[in-house]
Amino acid sequence: MVNRVLKYANRSLTITMAAAILSGGYLISGVFGLLRDRLLAAEFGISGTLDAYFAAFSLPDLLFFILVSGALVVTLLPVLNERLQHHNKKSAWEIASSVINILAILTLVASILIFVFASSIIDLIAPNFDVTRHETAVNIMRILALNPFFFSLSSVFGTIQQAFGRFFFFALAPIIYNLGIIFGIVYLSDSFGIYGVAYGVVIGAIAQMLIQILGMQGLGFTYKPHIFWRNKGFRKVIRLIIPRSIDEGIEHLIALIERAIASGLTTGAIASYQFAFSLKNYPITLIGTAIATAAFPSISSRALGTRTDLLKKEILEVARAILWFAIPAAAGIVIMRGYIVRLLLGFGDATVANILGWFTVAIVFQSLLRLVTRIFYAQQDTKTPLYASIVAIVLNISLALWLAHTYGVVGLAMAQSIVAVIEVSYLFVVLIKRLGWFFNKTFLAHVIKTGISAFVMACVTYVLVRFVFPLVAGETGFFALAPKFSAIVLISLTVYLAAGWVLRLPEAVNISKRIKRFMFTRVPLG
Repeated sequence: MVNRVLKYANRSLTITMAAAILSGGYLISGVFGLLRDRLLAAEFGISGTLDAYFAAFSLPDLLFFILVSGALVVTLLPVLNERLQHHNKKSAWEIASSVINILAILTLVASILIFVFASSIIDLIAPNFDVTRHETAVNIMRILALNPFFFSLSSVFGTIQQAFGRFFFFALAPIIYNLGIIFGIVYLSDSFGIYGVAYGVVIGAIAQMLIQILGMQGLGFTYKPHIFWRNKGFRKVIRLIIPRSIDEGIEHLIALIERAIASGLTTGAIASYQFAFSLKNYPITLIGTAIATAAFPSISSRALGTRTDLLKKEILEVARAILWFAIPAAAGIVIMRGYIVRLLLGFGDATVANILGWFTVAIVFQSLLRLVTRIFYAQQDTKTPLYASIVAIVLNISLALWLAHTYGVVGLAMAQSIVAVIEVSYLFVVLIKRLGWFFNKTFLAHVIKTGISAFVMACVTYVLVRFVFPLVAGETGFFALAPKFSAIVLISLTVYLAAGWVLRLPEAVNISKRIKRFMFTRVPLG
């Protein structure tokens, strides 16, 4: 029975099915993530305690993203694909084993250093913390020190599964991780306070690694406790991963610096920014990351071929899908941000809502960034995105310091949105120079129609939020807000689909046909 379940879960999937599974997984994980944040806010409020909690994550997260995360997937996956396309599993498993072993060594050493030097690290990350917040952050960072090790192993196993077109356990892992954190908040925080939440984080990290190991069943993977330096594929991964790791690290170094800037603002500024930052990342993960991740194996295969026309066609199809979801998501979030924040935190907070509002531009462009960077990685070019990121971090820090001085913590979100537009635009210009012009009339017409549909939806959403279902002062309960919020979302989505159907957008037409078929299909009675 277990083998049958594993066989079904590990089927090789099309891009559409893979994107559906990833989006479904990210959606469920996002729901648990929202529940996690609501429980955190209910338990600790917008407080110095949460400032310390979020600050403690900074270096372990930065380390993970530098060594693993996106860097590993986009560099290891194309190399594994090359070996598997030539039916050379022996070389593929040597590469995978080597990556596992070297990452295990690096993350274990780094974890020891984090544990020993946690106090000095917090001095750098949050230089304006008082003694209480500093001590709390140091203790939490030491609890989390081993997390990069667990995540690094999990990411390698997830990447191997993606090379085989298998996404189920990869999508399940973040759900398990969030459940671990929720367990810590609900069952451990009463006894251990904020440290109980940190213990839950560690439990979640271990559990999601075990889930990824389960997903390896049936792939024939043979682990070897050896680093195969002579394997050309492994050396290629190392060569590619260094600039990509720096690139990935830069993106999260920006977040670390933003927290340092926020630590010098009002108490609770880090917590406010982090809650809005998490809310901003949910649609990016659900849309940009899910679709780009599902399409990456196929884009990688196209990039290895000689048919640039097929590569350009695939790029446009994926970009069109991302924009069709991201544009209305951003429009809806900026109008409904008050509802969203009350549902998340359990109370109204104008600062979080304003930060989220300024993040909406970043939602569209950072979703596209997930695609455009992967196109370069599929071509085994990790340097171009790196150069773009270096410019981005300098620009982001400069803007953040200037705008935060004028607008407070909201200025950090302004800076991110401005830089996201510039970075994505630059990378697309480079792609056009490399591949030739590929934004054809059909694509541009699709973007315009999507924008019109989203505008119509936004107008209706505004009327609903402002006049039909207005927020009432003191109304913060989930069961009081959820029905009104659900009604607004349902009506807004219906309007968006209807506008798209009138404009003959393929996505809206196809969904409308499926809804019609579902509603009017005759059901046999006997």
